[in-house]
Amino acid sequence: MKNITCIEDLRNLARRKVPRAFFDYTEAGSYSQETLRANRADIERIKLRQRVMVDVSSRDTSTTMLGETVSLPLALGPVAMAGLQHGNGEILACRAAHAAGIPFTMSTLSICSIEDVAAAVDKPFWFQLYVMKDRGFVRSLIERAAAAKCSALVLTVDLQVLGQRHVDIKNGLSVPPALKIKNLVNMATKPGWVFSVLSGKRRTFGNLDGHVKGMRGVQSLAQWVGSQFDDTLNWKDVEWIKNIWPGKLIIKGVLDVEDAKLAAKTGATALVVSNHGGRQLDGAASSISMLPIIADAVGSDIEVMFDGGIRTGQDVFRALALGASSCFTGRAYIFGLGAGGEAGVAKAIDIIRNELDVSMALTGIKNLTEIDRHNLVQ
Repeated sequence: MKNITCIEDLRNLARRKVPRAFFDYTEAGSYSQETLRANRADIERIKLRQRVMVDVSSRDTSTTMLGETVSLPLALGPVAMAGLQHGNGEILACRAAHAAGIPFTMSTLSICSIEDVAAAVDKPFWFQLYVMKDRGFVRSLIERAAAAKCSALVLTVDLQVLGQRHVDIKNGLSVPPALKIKNLVNMATKPGWVFSVLSGKRRTFGNLDGHVKGMRGVQSLAQWVGSQFDDTLNWKDVEWIKNIWPGKLIIKGVLDVEDAKLAAKTGATALVVSNHGGRQLDGAASSISMLPIIADAVGSDIEVMFDGGIRTGQDVFRALALGASSCFTGRAYIFGLGAGGEAGVAKAIDIIRNELDVSMALTGIKNLTEIDRHNLVQ
């Protein structure tokens, strides 16, 4: 990964290597992408307080997430279809995360199955759950995650219905890839991607194939999601899930103080302040703008994590200063995956780690516990 210095470099390389439909799927937001843009713009408005003449020779970026020591306050978040950014993408990303000493979260809509990843790695990973109308299948997913010794269940609560992503419709996104002329022409210009995907274990949703009624023969992601996701999902379902799931529970997709209070009352281990990467309700507040309000309201009752626009170590610093205990990143590591497989993911993590370390030094911070709002320019 020579001459790669930042996440934007990985993004540009991934754009050249990954077919348009799959690159756009990861990068785009919903509707006019107002919330997607706000996630980044609002983070960038937050300025760090530079300090000098402070001994910062012994800096430490390690912390705990869900009570377990991690080398960096960062988890790789759940991203659907990682295995169509690069063959065996979920396995490669999980290996890179484990090598770096941070958690990896596998999506329900992954290409590799839970069992594929569990057989290929030596440490537990987190599993993200979407609740579908077929509750028998949801139960089986939870039980499969437990059997695979996943160490946390990440319940996504902000996708009862699918926010429209215009690029997916225009690109004719499908799983497996539709063999249309424009897709074939585009894929023909990405021989490395073609080889990696053909060499991968699967090219369809590994967790669903053979398990969900009517899944076979359904190519359109929007078609399947529209028919399966459950708009009756409510807080009572969390209790049902907890009765099945024996481990730690994270509730992801909270963007409102009242919802945060309700999430804390469920007994979940953590919540994630998130607007689904700007991919659901367009016009919603940016994640970073809601983080301090939610952290102030429930931070003493539940572990508060952050997701929404993390591209740099400075962004991680900003989120910690505003009350997050740790962060999720999705697009940043997916760009790395598309750019260079496992090595690309490792590079993305390393970039963020180094940027956080330098930011700590230049703000006079030696330990993550010292970071708070006093480190921001008021």
